[in-house]
Amino acid sequence: MKEIDARGLACPTPVLMTKAAVEDEGAQGITVVVDNEASQQNVVRFLESKGYAATASKNGADFIIIGQTGKQSVIESSKEIPQKTAEGSQPKIMVMCATDRIGFGDDELGQKLMINFIKTIGEMESMLWRLVFINNGVKLTVKGSKLVSVLKDYEDSGLTILVCGTCLTHFDLLDQKQVGKTTNMLDIVTAMQLADKVITL
Repeated sequence: MKEIDARGLACPTPVLMTKAAVEDEGAQGITVVVDNEASQQNVVRFLESKGYAATASKNGADFIIIGQTGKQSVIESSKEIPQKTAEGSQPKIMVMCATDRIGFGDDELGQKLMINFIKTIGEMESMLWRLVFINNGVKLTVKGSKLVSVLKDYEDSGLTILVCGTCLTHFDLLDQKQVGKTTNMLDIVTAMQLADKVITL
């Protein structure tokens, strides 16, 4: 059983350490200890994407994650990391929101513009492949946001929404997230590599 102590390490280091143990060392069983919920969610999701059966438990301020091979995960790796779009097929567009408003000058106007933008990007239909929220943008996914119901509708229709766990933790909003998958920078960078186009706000 491979053991990793990732306490005190910032995202995405715990996931990268887990990735190395799984992909480079071929660990059949792995135990990862982290000290925050965002890292716990990210490590569990990564292990499941690689076919591990992952469980997590809390021990004081720490989270202990145990991953074992030999059991089919509910999340298939091929679904988590799709291939680059084949020539002639519809492009995959990733939209990354690093703010809860658009532009500068008037914050109230900027927030209204962002709300209208998110409500309108559904017109992209199947070309909209990933919707990613980082930094102040994560506030659009939490309790009290005017966009939660809109984002839930997008998610229900099959759109993958990723929300930065480090950002949620920084703003003390992790337990208020209402929609999307808590994610890490490794997932975001991978999505950028696989997307045909990235639109950043």
